[in-house]
Amino acid sequence: MLGPLSITNQHISIARFPALPHFSRMRIVRSVKGMQQLAARWKRAGTQVGLVPTMGYLHDGHLSLVQRARREIGPKGKLVVSIYVNPTQFGPKEDFSRYPRDLKRDLALCRRAGVSVVFAPTDAQMYPLGAASTFVVEEQLSRGMEGVSRPTHFRGVTTIVAKLFNLVSPDIAVFGAKDYQQVAVVRRMVGDLNFPVKIVVAPTFREPDGLAMSSRNKFLSGTERKQATVLSEIIKRSRLLVSRKPWRAHSLKIEALRLLGWYPAARCDYIEFFDPATLKPAKRVTRGTQMALAVFIGGTRLIDNALL
Repeated sequence: MLGPLSITNQHISIARFPALPHFSRMRIVRSVKGMQQLAARWKRAGTQVGLVPTMGYLHDGHLSLVQRARREIGPKGKLVVSIYVNPTQFGPKEDFSRYPRDLKRDLALCRRAGVSVVFAPTDAQMYPLGAASTFVVEEQLSRGMEGVSRPTHFRGVTTIVAKLFNLVSPDIAVFGAKDYQQVAVVRRMVGDLNFPVKIVVAPTFREPDGLAMSSRNKFLSGTERKQATVLSEIIKRSRLLVSRKPWRAHSLKIEALRLLGWYPAARCDYIEFFDPATLKPAKRVTRGTQMALAVFIGGTRLIDNALL
């Protein structure tokens, strides 16, 4: 059984990440074959390898994952950041074409952060036969929440993560806790398929006003950006209420929706309370229950979660 994800929240600035000149010789790999050859060489040499999978447009949260990975593998290890906007995890009406991309900026940040290799493949490299017909599918933890709102999302996530594990052969892989359900699904896949990879979960990083850092935050207008704090406000309010007494999940959701109603740009996708290990919905919410929510702010869909 998967255990709950242990996380804390904090804020940093990109400027606070010290440059690491002794790691400045970063390689950029665009081909699957090139990545496989490097990984095989490292494996023969017994080198520790860390992987941070991203879709690019890096922010402080991503860089914190890079720092955590570097600590895990040590100064002699090889640190790979993948930058790939994976089409198979986007639905037909989602923001694949709009998803922000700035590879030049991402490469500069990775070089400064001490990344050994940036693996930035094209669609033709990752899916050489065109539309994929083979998928890795987790069928239990992926059913609720994101699995309801985005039915094909997790099969795209597990498939691309499995491909990256095969290509990079990492000893550890670092994921962010903001995508709580995604991490649980990946951990389950690793266990079920016996991938020899240690999954490390790093904390959600937040802006000073509480908004979880996300590449999609750039889509928010000035007014929307102010209203996006409703996600963290709902978490704070739920924590306060549960600290006083247990609640029925339905009643606590009504309280959350009441708060959401004060923000005109906000529209609820879901608010759920569940067991942090099994992800099974909780009828009674007490301390130690996990919550997750997805909210549209204007046309931008944001997610967040917390242990109550």
